[in-house]
Amino acid sequence: MGKNKQAKFEMMATYPHVFQASFDIRKEDGFALKGHWRDGFFRNTHPLVLELGCGKGEYTIGLGRRRPDANFIGVDIKGARMWSGAKESLEAGMRNVAFLRTRIEFLPAFFAPGEVSELWLTFPDPQMKKRNKRLTSTAFLRLYQQTLAPGGKIHLKTDSHFLYTYTLALARVNRFPVPLCCDDLYQSHPHSEILSIRTAYEQQWIERGIAIKYLCFVYEERETLVEPDMEIEWDNYRSFNRSKRSAQTSGK
Repeated sequence: MGKNKQAKFEMMATYPHVFQASFDIRKEDGFALKGHWRDGFFRNTHPLVLELGCGKGEYTIGLGRRRPDANFIGVDIKGARMWSGAKESLEAGMRNVAFLRTRIEFLPAFFAPGEVSELWLTFPDPQMKKRNKRLTSTAFLRLYQQTLAPGGKIHLKTDSHFLYTYTLALARVNRFPVPLCCDDLYQSHPHSEILSIRTAYEQQWIERGIAIKYLCFVYEERETLVEPDMEIEWDNYRSFNRSKRSAQTSGK
């Protein structure tokens, strides 16, 4: 591990709003704040909102600034990236923002049933080859239902036409209410304060002329969850720090 990364990990270990639990957490009795994030850490009764795969935490911080009536936790496994948002929010004295370093698959070890009000998925990998790894797949919805409150909202913001189309189809085939969806966010809602939060990563897509998509659906528990049965055209451009999103080069 580089000295810079090590220094960031050491700094975060001293931050009161950053939590880095052992990978054995699922084998133990559970996280101490599970079921008590609001009364045990935030000291209020405001809704709890998670950003999954938060990266540098830009969206977590942006939401926290615009919505003082809610608590926000950025979740990511990459602590060196998370350090940036953790440091900024600490220096800004933000009391409604925290960060959790863990795998998304471990969420039920950290949050009690019904404890989470909303989920934000900001620019996740579309995982065109591996359906079960898509953060909006039925596999992950079953995971989310273990912590999400009845009627909880799931927000997706993405550059990927593939992931947007897949998620919208999944919401509709499972009869989830869809309050808002748009395949060109800044054309459709240029003045939305919440939706106009732009991360550095997102700005790169905009500068390349790629439209930003947004979708919000209300998760309602279903006896069975169904995957959409449809062919979706793959994204055909190269993503930053990922392999080329192209069916032609992947053998699909």
